[in-house]
Amino acid sequence: MMLRGVRPDKHTLPRVLTASRLCFNLAFGKQVHAHAFKLGLSSDLYIITALMEMYGRLDSVDVAKWVLDNAPSTNSVAWTILSKLYLMDNKPHLAIEIFNQMLPLKADIDPVGLATAIGAFSHLKSLKQAKKLHQIAKECGLESHILVGNSLLKMYVGCDSIEEAQSVFEAMPSKDVISWTQMIHGHVKKGGYNEGLKLFRRMISAGIKPDCFTISSILPSCGRISAHKQGKEIHAYLLRNGIDMNLTVQNAVMDMYVKSGFIELASNMFMCMMEKDIVSWTIMMYGYSLHGQGGRGLDLFFEMEKDSSLGTDEFTYTALLHACVTACRVDVGTHYFNCIRAPTVTHCALMVALLARAGLFNEAHKFMEEHQIKNDAEVLRALLDGCRIHQQVKIGKQVVEQLCELEPLNADNYVLLSNLYADCAKWDMVDNLKATIRDMGLKSKRAYSWIEFQNKVHVFGTGDVSHPRSEMIYWELQRLLKKMEDEGHGRPSSVFSLHDVDEERECSPIGHSEMLAISFGLISTQGRETIRVTKNSRICRGCHDTAKAITKIVGREIIIKDPNCFHHFRDGFCSCGDLW
Repeated sequence: MMLRGVRPDKHTLPRVLTASRLCFNLAFGKQVHAHAFKLGLSSDLYIITALMEMYGRLDSVDVAKWVLDNAPSTNSVAWTILSKLYLMDNKPHLAIEIFNQMLPLKADIDPVGLATAIGAFSHLKSLKQAKKLHQIAKECGLESHILVGNSLLKMYVGCDSIEEAQSVFEAMPSKDVISWTQMIHGHVKKGGYNEGLKLFRRMISAGIKPDCFTISSILPSCGRISAHKQGKEIHAYLLRNGIDMNLTVQNAVMDMYVKSGFIELASNMFMCMMEKDIVSWTIMMYGYSLHGQGGRGLDLFFEMEKDSSLGTDEFTYTALLHACVTACRVDVGTHYFNCIRAPTVTHCALMVALLARAGLFNEAHKFMEEHQIKNDAEVLRALLDGCRIHQQVKIGKQVVEQLCELEPLNADNYVLLSNLYADCAKWDMVDNLKATIRDMGLKSKRAYSWIEFQNKVHVFGTGDVSHPRSEMIYWELQRLLKKMEDEGHGRPSSVFSLHDVDEERECSPIGHSEMLAISFGLISTQGRETIRVTKNSRICRGCHDTAKAITKIVGREIIIKDPNCFHHFRDGFCSCGDLW
C-alpha cells in the first residue's frame, strides 16, 4: 500500500498496529507510530487506543500510560484500556485509581469500562466495595447490561456472598452461558452441590448450551458417592450433544469418577485420552491411592517420568506420597521427598504418615525434629494414624494430649483421646472428657452415614430407628451376624471410630450408622448391585471387619467412603489391606 503511494488514514493505522501486536513485532509497531506522527494522525483517539494496546502488550503498561498522558484528548475507551492493562500486569490497585479518576471527571462510563472496574475491585474481595460498585452500576443505568451483570456475579462470588450474587442473577433480564456458569461455580465453591445441580438443570431447560467451563464448574458437585448418577448423566450429555471434550473437561470428568467411587471408569478414561497433561497424571495417581491401590499409583508415576516434557509440581509430589503411604513404600517415599525443592507441611505430614504406618516411630520423631514440625496439628494427626494401626496406645495418648494443648477449642481432639480410653474400657475417663467438652461449650461431631436409593438420599445415625424400614434393617443385620458366627467369622472388633464414642458404646457395632446404611442397601436392591455408602467420619474397625464378612456371605461388593479413603469390600477382602 505504501509502495503504491496510497495514503493510510485513521482507520488503516489502528489495524496495522493490531497486526503488529498479534505478531509480537514491537519494532514494526514503532514504525507505524512514526508514520502516525508524519501523517498528523497521532492525536486521533482511535489510533491512541491502538497504540496503548500495542505498547501495553509488547513493551510495558508504563509506556501505554505515557501515550495516554501525552494525548491531546482522551475518552472512556482509553481509560478502560489502561485499566485493563494494569489488571493484566497484576496491578489492580492502579486500575482502581484510574476508575476513581474517571468518576470526578464525569467521563462517560460505558459497560466495558464499568465491567473492567468491577474486575479490578474483585481483587479486593471486599463486600463493601462490591456493593459500592453495584450502586454505581445502578446509577449509570447499566445494571441490566449482561456484561456488567456477569462482572457483578463474578465479584460477589469472589467475595463469598452467594446471596447477593443470586439476587443479581435472578434480576438479570437476559442470561448467557457465562451468567449460568458463574452462579453454578459460586454454589459449588460454597459447598452448595445440590443448588449447583438444580441450576445446571434450569440452564439446560432454558435452552442454554453449557461450555467446557460450565462442565468443569458443575462436575465437582458430582464427585460424591451420593451424586454418582448425576455425574454419569452429565458425561452422557457431553457425548450426546457434542460438547468440546477438551483436556480440562476430560480431567474434570476423570476427577469426578475418582471421587464418586468409580476408579475403573476413571482408569479407562485415562487410558483412552489422546493427550494428557500433568493434571491428568496427578488425578489418576491420587485416585489409585484413594482407592487403596497405591502400587498402581506408583507404577503410573514411574511411567510419567519417562516423558521429559511433563514437569512434576507440588501437587504431583503430594499424589505420589499418598501412593507411597497407601502402598507402604518407605524407600520410594524417602527418595522422592528429597527431590522436592520446597516441601510443604502437607508433604511433611505424608512422610510422617508413611513412617508411622510402617511402624518406624523413632524415624518419624527424628523427621519431625529435623523439619521443625513437631507442633503442627496436621503432622501430629498423621503420626496418630500410625499409632492406631500399630496399637501404640502410650505414644498415641501423648500425641492426643499435645493436640489438645495446640487446639484447646477443637472438640475432635478430646474425642480422639476419649476413643483411646474407650479402647481400654476406661469409661470413667471417657465420662470425664465428655464433661470437659460440655463444660467448655464444645460440640463433638456425631457419626452419620448416607446411601442413595431411587434418587433419594437416606441418612442414618448411630442406633437410628427413625427410618420407616428400621425393623427390616435390624432384622437383616441380626440375620447376617448370626450367619457370620455360624461360618466362623467371629464377632466384630470393639475398636471405636473417630467420633463420639459415648453414643456407640450404648449399642452393638451393628447399630453403627454405616452398618444401618449397608443393611438398607441390601434389602432395597437386588442382584449383584454394588452398595455405595458415605460416612462423615472414619469407619470403625468392627464395622470394617463386618463389611468384609458380609461381602463373602452375600456375594456383593460394598464401597464405603470415609474422609480418608474408599474401602472396596469384595469377597471377604478390603482394598485398604486393613490399613486405613
